Amino acid sequence: MSASRSGDVFVLIMAGGAGTRFWPLSTEEKPKQFLSLVGEGTLLQQSYARARALTEPENVLVLTAARFREEVARELPELPPGNIIGEPMRRDTAAPVALAALLAEARTAAGVGEKRASQNPVMVVLTADHRIEPTAAFVKDVEAAVEGAGQSKALYTLGVSPTYAATGYGYLERGNPVEESGGTKHYQLKQFREKPDEPTARRYLDSGRFYWNSGMFVWSVATILAEYVRQLPGHLEALRPAIRSGGELDPQALSDGFAELPSVSIDFGIMEGAEEIRMIEASFEWDDIGGWPSLAEFLPDDGEGNRYRGRLRALEARGNVVFAEDAEELIALLGVEGLIVVRSGNRTLIADRSRAEEIKRLTQDLGESSGKG
Repeated sequence: MSASRSGDVFVLIMAGGAGTRFWPLSTEEKPKQFLSLVGEGTLLQQSYARARALTEPENVLVLTAARFREEVARELPELPPGNIIGEPMRRDTAAPVALAALLAEARTAAGVGEKRASQNPVMVVLTADHRIEPTAAFVKDVEAAVEGAGQSKALYTLGVSPTYAATGYGYLERGNPVEESGGTKHYQLKQFREKPDEPTARRYLDSGRFYWNSGMFVWSVATILAEYVRQLPGHLEALRPAIRSGGELDPQALSDGFAELPSVSIDFGIMEGAEEIRMIEASFEWDDIGGWPSLAEFLPDDGEGNRYRGRLRALEARGNVVFAEDAEELIALLGVEGLIVVRSGNRTLIADRSRAEEIKRLTQDLGESSGKG
């Protein structure tokens, strides 16, 4: 992306998730975006590297829980402190997106005549806990969406071609192509679909028209703010008083504003009712690494279907997922099949692999989500 164009691109990284499906490695005090699960660095650091391929550090905003601001600053020392924004309370994804758009608007107005080539920058919304490879393909796709969003009033999303009938993802239904730029096709988006049951997911897969919802979006700041005015005006009314001149934040006004807001997702609150949505088909590999079974795909295999990190000794054991936070720790398995075994500090998880989705409920029963135990 050219220097002139990158000055007009803001990237929001949403990094407020709890990641309880990765207990005991992930906890409320150290959710999965701060973990090194695949590749080099933590998932947050990998997301920031992708953001930096799109724009400069002063245009990257990280919204996280207020208690994680110091951790984000340690992981991303290049990021200006004023770009690490602590949400005073959880209000789902529509709130951080609205806040980031208002900040981009204010900071653009304050910077006109310096680095800004336009008074209507484009905003890219990413999450902090996805695996995306290769970065070059990701950048190419996002740049195509940036170009389209900068020249239209469309809201863009990136759809991932499904490789199996997943029931844990939302889906996007592709419409007709509307244009092509740099070899990338831009499609109308017909509709969003919630997480389906397995027969429905199979129909989606067989049709060839449906894509996994990646949760990544691109739009101009003016366009997304206009959609908030039309669909969620209360969000702007509550959050605008927190924006000081020049794009700084008033902490008390921010806390008061968040307290007024309902918990609404950007998908439900804005995207499902938007006037014009376009989709770009992702040319990169994507995985949201939602739990131990999905992480297993990126761990080495011992030849008996045991996926592992650490030192593994397995005898007549098959199809297990083994993860040791300390890569030198030895875990031995004898005559077991289909287990998840995780060691982290003074916590150990042993679970049936087929019941991985229940780990979140287990952590609640243990008091982990409230910081007890």
